[in-house]
Amino acid sequence: MTRLFVAVELPEDIKERLAACRGGIEGARWQNTEQMHLTLRFIGEVDPLRQADIHAALASLRFTPFQVTLAGIGLFGKARKPRALWVGVEDAKPLRHLHEKIIHSLLGAGVAPEERKFMPHVTLARFSGGRARRLEDFLDHYAGLALPAFDVRSFALISSHLSQAGARYRVEETFPARSRP
Repeated sequence: MTRLFVAVELPEDIKERLAACRGGIEGARWQNTEQMHLTLRFIGEVDPLRQADIHAALASLRFTPFQVTLAGIGLFGKARKPRALWVGVEDAKPLRHLHEKIIHSLLGAGVAPEERKFMPHVTLARFSGGRARRLEDFLDHYAGLALPAFDVRSFALISSHLSQAGARYRVEETFPARSRP
């Protein structure tokens, strides 16, 4: 069984800018640059046959390139008990459109829709248990965070391998933008 998700990979300069924000919060487990991406659809554990169906479904998908701007900062969970710290997406409409196309193509491969509402973001840090110290200061400092726009010219099918050191990701396949013939 392989744990899969679909994501937009971030350009190196964007990942480096996000990495520069790390620090200043006690209790945070910061994502390294290899872990930074925009998840479009978490799939979960699949067997090799289903993985082949997923690959075929995603390979048939067509979309035109668009731009994304990462902006704003937020939390999953509450400030007193956060689960994750994230950077959001300004004008997520094109990303939501691609997400919808992916959902529909995956339905054809037998992947049921997620129950969670799609909220495009890049995870910066995760928290386990207790309160994160100096979190409010961090949120105040980065409240106006806005990074340069970047082009989305592809998305990827990525496998996730969990370990004591955190998740390790491997790109299984990249699917380039293609307009309708």
